Amino acid sequence: MDAQDIVNTVSQKAGLDQAVTEKVVGTIFSVLEHEAEGTSVSSFFAKIPGADGLAQKYDVMATAPAGGGGLLSSLQGALGGVLGEKTGALVNGVAALNASGLDMAQIRQAGMTLIQQAEAAAGPDLTNEVLGSVPSLRGHLGLG
Repeated sequence: MDAQDIVNTVSQKAGLDQAVTEKVVGTIFSVLEHEAEGTSVSSFFAKIPGADGLAQKYDVMATAPAGGGGLLSSLQGALGGVLGEKTGALVNGVAALNASGLDMAQIRQAGMTLIQQAEAAAGPDLTNEVLGSVPSLRGHLGLG
């Protein structure tokens, strides 16, 4: 199973548009790429071909478009600067998910389906190890 298979399944099960689903999955992968500790995230991405490319396409730490942003962008930059890249990646990722136009129920459904598919692709132990290194992500996805 590759990243596109995961996007297709999440799109179908969560009832979301394919482009929006790709952004949500890529954003979550990007948060994991920036925040997960050690080699577990490398192993995780190695088991899901295309996941790292999707994470880079929707990189939560990429600079905001010129002229955009406003207060939220300033707040994200300040929080990221004060709290470090790890927290900045999570703050940016959550902001990107919220900006995707989905409500919390849709984000939760997409997140749960993504985790189920990642467990099928990379195995539950490795998936839980990677997610465990970013504990606040589960809370933001409504997964406790």
